[in-house]
Amino acid sequence: MQKAEPAKIFAEVSEAEITRAIASEFHEVLMDRSSSDIIIIGAGPAGLTAARDLAGMGLRVLVIEQNNYLGGGFWLGGYMMNPVTVREPAQKVWDELGIPYKKVGKGLYLTPGPHAVSKLIAGACDAGVKFLNLTKFDDLILKNGRVAGIVVNWMPVSALPRNITCVDPVALEAKVVIDASGHDSVAVKRLVDRGLVEWKGMNPMYVDEGEEHVVHKTGEVYPGLVIAGMSVTETHGLARMGPTFGSMLFSGKRAAEVAAAKLKEVQ
Repeated sequence: MQKAEPAKIFAEVSEAEITRAIASEFHEVLMDRSSSDIIIIGAGPAGLTAARDLAGMGLRVLVIEQNNYLGGGFWLGGYMMNPVTVREPAQKVWDELGIPYKKVGKGLYLTPGPHAVSKLIAGACDAGVKFLNLTKFDDLILKNGRVAGIVVNWMPVSALPRNITCVDPVALEAKVVIDASGHDSVAVKRLVDRGLVEWKGMNPMYVDEGEEHVVHKTGEVYPGLVIAGMSVTETHGLARMGPTFGSMLFSGKRAAEVAAAKLKEVQ
Protein backbone atom coordinates (compact mmCIF):
# COMPACT_ATOMS: atom_id res chain seq x y z
CA MET A 1 0.00 0.00 0.00
CA GLN A 2 1.32 3.43 -0.98
CA LYS A 3 2.06 5.72 1.95
CA ALA A 4 0.01 8.93 2.14
CA GLU A 5 1.88 12.15 1.70
CA PRO A 6 2.38 13.94 5.03
CA ALA A 7 0.24 17.00 5.62
CA LYS A 8 1.75 20.22 4.27
CA ILE A 9 3.25 22.47 6.96
CA PHE A 10 4.20 25.70 5.20
CA ALA A 11 2.35 28.07 2.87
CA GLU A 12 3.25 27.88 -0.79
CA VAL A 13 5.38 30.91 -1.63
CA SER A 14 7.60 31.25 -4.67
CA GLU A 15 11.31 32.03 -4.52
CA ALA A 16 10.70 35.23 -6.48
CA GLU A 17 8.12 36.43 -3.96
CA ILE A 18 10.63 35.99 -1.15
CA THR A 19 13.25 37.98 -3.05
CA ARG A 20 10.79 40.77 -3.87
CA ALA A 21 9.66 41.02 -0.24
CA ILE A 22 13.25 41.42 1.02
CA ALA A 23 14.24 43.92 -1.67
CA SER A 24 11.05 45.93 -1.24
CA GLU A 25 11.44 46.29 2.53
CA PHE A 26 15.13 47.22 2.25
CA HIS A 27 14.29 49.78 -0.45
CA GLU A 28 11.54 51.24 1.73
CA VAL A 29 13.91 51.73 4.69
CA LEU A 30 16.59 53.28 2.45
CA MET A 31 14.10 55.64 0.81
CA ASP A 32 12.55 56.67 4.11
CA ARG A 33 15.79 57.11 6.07
CA SER A 34 18.03 58.57 3.34
CA SER A 35 17.06 61.75 5.18
CA SER A 36 16.68 61.24 8.94
CA ASP A 37 16.42 63.36 12.04
CA ILE A 38 19.34 61.47 13.63
CA ILE A 39 21.89 59.06 12.19
CA ILE A 40 23.90 56.99 14.67
CA ILE A 41 27.17 55.35 13.67
CA GLY A 42 27.59 52.11 15.59
CA ALA A 43 25.10 49.73 17.19
CA GLY A 44 26.93 49.04 20.45
CA PRO A 45 25.36 49.69 23.87
CA ALA A 46 25.78 53.47 23.67
CA GLY A 47 24.46 53.74 20.12
CA LEU A 48 21.51 51.44 20.73
CA THR A 49 20.55 53.24 23.95
CA ALA A 50 20.69 56.63 22.25
CA ALA A 51 18.69 55.28 19.29
CA ARG A 52 15.98 53.81 21.52
CA ASP A 53 15.58 57.00 23.54
CA LEU A 54 15.51 59.26 20.46
CA ALA A 55 13.01 57.09 18.61
CA GLY A 56 10.91 57.10 21.78
CA MET A 57 10.71 60.89 21.38
CA GLY A 58 9.06 60.36 17.98
CA LEU A 59 12.20 61.10 15.95
CA ARG A 60 13.23 59.30 12.77
CA VAL A 61 16.42 57.45 13.68
CA LEU A 62 18.75 55.41 11.48
CA VAL A 63 21.62 53.33 12.85
CA ILE A 64 24.43 52.10 10.61
CA GLU A 65 26.59 49.18 11.72
CA GLN A 66 29.60 47.77 9.88
CA ASN A 67 29.16 44.26 11.32
CA ASN A 68 26.43 41.84 10.27
CA TYR A 69 25.24 41.74 13.91
CA LEU A 70 24.13 44.46 16.32
CA GLY A 71 25.33 44.96 19.89
CA GLY A 72 29.06 45.63 19.66
CA GLY A 73 30.99 44.59 22.77
CA PHE A 74 27.81 44.17 24.82
CA TRP A 75 27.64 40.49 23.81
CA LEU A 76 30.68 39.79 25.98
CA GLY A 77 32.17 40.91 29.26
CA GLY A 78 35.92 40.54 29.65
CA TYR A 79 38.35 37.88 28.42
CA MET A 80 35.78 36.20 26.13
CA MET A 81 33.48 35.55 29.12
CA ASN A 82 29.92 36.64 28.41
CA PRO A 83 28.60 37.90 31.79
CA VAL A 84 28.43 41.72 31.70
CA THR A 85 28.43 44.09 34.66
CA VAL A 86 27.18 47.55 35.50
CA ARG A 87 27.68 49.67 38.58
CA GLU A 88 24.84 51.34 40.43
CA PRO A 89 22.70 53.18 39.29
CA ALA A 90 23.03 51.80 35.73
CA GLN A 91 20.97 48.72 36.63
CA LYS A 92 17.95 51.04 36.36
CA VAL A 93 18.43 50.98 32.58
CA TRP A 94 18.21 47.20 32.76
CA ASP A 95 14.99 47.64 34.74
CA GLU A 96 13.58 49.80 31.90
CA LEU A 97 14.38 47.04 29.40
CA GLY A 98 13.12 44.19 31.55
CA ILE A 99 16.56 42.56 31.81
CA PRO A 100 16.92 40.20 34.79
CA TYR A 101 20.12 40.58 36.78
CA LYS A 102 21.65 39.80 40.14
CA LYS A 103 23.54 41.86 42.65
CA VAL A 104 27.05 40.44 43.04
CA GLY A 105 28.60 43.06 45.32
CA LYS A 106 28.01 46.46 46.82
CA GLY A 107 26.82 48.58 43.90
CA LEU A 108 27.75 45.88 41.33
CA TYR A 109 25.22 44.03 39.15
CA LEU A 110 25.61 41.26 36.58
CA THR A 111 23.61 39.65 33.77
CA PRO A 112 24.38 37.41 30.79
CA GLY A 113 25.53 39.58 27.89
CA PRO A 114 23.31 37.88 25.29
CA HIS A 115 20.22 38.56 27.40
CA ALA A 116 21.14 42.21 27.92
CA VAL A 117 22.00 42.94 24.31
CA SER A 118 19.01 41.11 22.85
CA LYS A 119 16.64 43.13 25.05
CA LEU A 120 18.36 46.37 24.09
CA ILE A 121 18.17 45.55 20.38
CA ALA A 122 14.50 44.61 20.73
CA GLY A 123 13.82 47.83 22.65
CA ALA A 124 15.36 49.92 19.87
CA CYS A 125 13.41 48.04 17.19
CA ASP A 126 10.16 48.36 19.15
CA ALA A 127 10.73 52.12 19.43
CA GLY A 128 10.95 52.41 15.63
CA VAL A 129 14.70 52.55 15.01
CA LYS A 130 15.80 51.39 11.55
CA PHE A 131 19.13 49.71 10.84
CA LEU A 132 21.54 49.31 7.94
CA ASN A 133 24.08 46.69 8.95
CA LEU A 134 27.11 45.59 6.94
CA THR A 135 27.26 49.32 6.20
CA LYS A 136 30.58 51.10 6.60
CA PHE A 137 31.04 54.77 7.41
CA ASP A 138 33.19 56.41 4.74
CA ASP A 139 32.99 60.16 5.29
CA LEU A 140 30.88 63.05 6.54
CA ILE A 141 28.68 65.50 4.70
CA LEU A 142 29.71 69.03 5.76
CA LYS A 143 27.54 72.02 4.86
CA ASN A 144 27.93 75.58 6.10
CA GLY A 145 30.29 74.61 8.89
CA ARG A 146 28.24 71.76 10.34
CA VAL A 147 27.80 68.02 9.90
CA ALA A 148 24.77 67.33 7.71
CA GLY A 149 24.97 63.57 7.20
CA ILE A 150 27.28 60.70 6.35
CA VAL A 151 28.73 58.90 3.34
CA VAL A 152 28.50 55.09 3.42
CA ASN A 153 29.37 52.01 1.43
CA TRP A 154 28.90 48.26 1.74
CA MET A 155 31.33 46.82 4.28
CA PRO A 156 32.53 44.06 1.86
CA VAL A 157 33.71 46.72 -0.58
CA SER A 158 36.50 47.69 1.84
CA ALA A 159 37.90 44.16 1.61
CA LEU A 160 38.31 44.29 -2.16
CA PRO A 161 41.67 45.30 -3.71
CA ARG A 162 41.47 48.90 -4.88
CA ASN A 163 42.94 48.05 -8.27
CA ILE A 164 39.99 45.81 -9.19
CA THR A 165 37.07 47.76 -7.84
CA CYS A 166 35.62 51.24 -7.97
CA VAL A 167 32.35 51.23 -6.04
CA ASP A 168 31.11 54.70 -5.26
CA PRO A 169 29.48 55.28 -1.87
CA VAL A 170 26.09 56.90 -1.25
CA ALA A 171 25.11 59.74 1.06
CA LEU A 172 22.55 59.80 3.87
CA GLU A 173 21.42 63.14 5.27
CA ALA A 174 20.65 63.91 8.92
CA LYS A 175 20.15 66.97 11.06
CA VAL A 176 22.40 65.49 13.78
CA VAL A 177 24.91 62.62 13.65
CA ILE A 178 26.05 60.62 16.69
CA ASP A 179 29.45 58.90 16.56
CA ALA A 180 29.03 55.79 18.71
CA SER A 181 31.59 53.79 16.74
CA GLY A 182 33.64 52.82 19.77
CA HIS A 183 37.42 52.89 19.80
CA ASP A 184 37.51 53.67 16.06
CA SER A 185 35.80 57.08 16.50
CA VAL A 186 35.33 57.07 12.73
CA ALA A 187 33.46 60.36 12.28
CA VAL A 188 35.64 62.23 14.75
CA LYS A 189 38.79 61.05 12.99
CA ARG A 190 37.51 62.41 9.67
CA LEU A 191 37.32 65.82 11.31
CA VAL A 192 40.73 65.30 12.92
CA ASP A 193 42.20 64.59 9.47
CA ARG A 194 40.91 67.99 8.36
CA GLY A 195 42.21 69.81 11.43
CA LEU A 196 38.73 70.55 12.76
CA VAL A 197 38.77 68.45 15.97
CA GLU A 198 41.50 67.23 18.32
CA TRP A 199 41.67 63.51 19.14
CA LYS A 200 43.76 62.30 22.11
CA GLY A 201 43.39 58.52 22.33
CA MET A 202 42.49 56.41 25.35
CA ASN A 203 44.39 56.54 28.65
CA PRO A 204 45.17 53.49 30.88
CA MET A 205 42.44 51.82 32.92
CA TYR A 206 40.84 53.44 35.92
CA VAL A 207 37.26 52.19 36.16
CA ASP A 208 35.76 54.81 38.43
CA GLU A 209 37.32 57.82 36.72
CA GLY A 210 36.73 56.41 33.25
CA GLU A 211 33.03 55.77 33.76
CA GLU A 212 32.36 59.12 35.42
CA HIS A 213 34.16 61.17 32.78
CA VAL A 214 32.72 59.41 29.73
CA VAL A 215 29.21 60.39 30.80
CA HIS A 216 30.12 63.97 31.72
CA LYS A 217 32.01 64.55 28.46
CA THR A 218 29.38 63.05 26.16
CA GLY A 219 28.28 65.87 23.90
CA GLU A 220 28.78 67.83 20.70
CA VAL A 221 32.39 68.06 19.47
CA TYR A 222 31.61 69.86 16.21
CA PRO A 223 28.36 71.45 15.04
CA GLY A 224 26.02 68.60 14.19
CA LEU A 225 28.28 65.82 15.56
CA VAL A 226 27.66 64.32 19.01
CA ILE A 227 29.91 61.62 20.46
CA ALA A 228 28.88 58.75 22.74
CA GLY A 229 30.42 55.74 24.46
CA MET A 230 34.02 54.78 23.75
CA SER A 231 34.23 57.50 21.10
CA VAL A 232 34.11 59.93 24.03
CA THR A 233 36.92 58.06 25.81
CA GLU A 234 39.14 58.05 22.72
CA THR A 235 38.41 61.62 21.63
CA HIS A 236 39.04 63.22 25.01
CA GLY A 237 41.86 60.93 26.20
CA LEU A 238 39.93 59.45 29.13
CA ALA A 239 40.78 56.41 31.22
CA ARG A 240 39.44 53.11 29.91
CA MET A 241 36.85 51.39 32.08
CA GLY A 242 37.18 47.85 30.84
CA PRO A 243 34.37 45.27 30.90
CA THR A 244 31.68 47.22 32.72
CA PHE A 245 28.93 48.93 30.75
CA GLY A 246 27.06 51.40 32.91
CA SER A 247 28.79 54.42 31.42
CA MET A 248 28.04 53.17 27.90
CA LEU A 249 24.32 53.05 28.70
CA PHE A 250 24.34 56.42 30.47
CA SER A 251 26.46 57.99 27.73
CA GLY A 252 23.88 56.81 25.19
CA LYS A 253 21.12 58.43 27.21
CA ARG A 254 23.11 61.64 27.53
CA ALA A 255 23.86 61.64 23.79
CA ALA A 256 20.13 61.33 23.07
CA GLU A 257 19.40 64.35 25.28
CA VAL A 258 22.11 66.44 23.61
CA ALA A 259 21.12 65.37 20.10
CA ALA A 260 17.45 66.17 20.74
CA ALA A 261 18.39 69.64 22.01
CA LYS A 262 20.67 70.28 19.01
CA LEU A 263 17.91 69.13 16.69
CA LYS A 264 15.62 71.85 18.02
CA GLU A 265 18.29 74.45 17.25
CA VAL A 266 18.41 73.56 13.53
CA GLN A 267 14.68 73.10 12.95
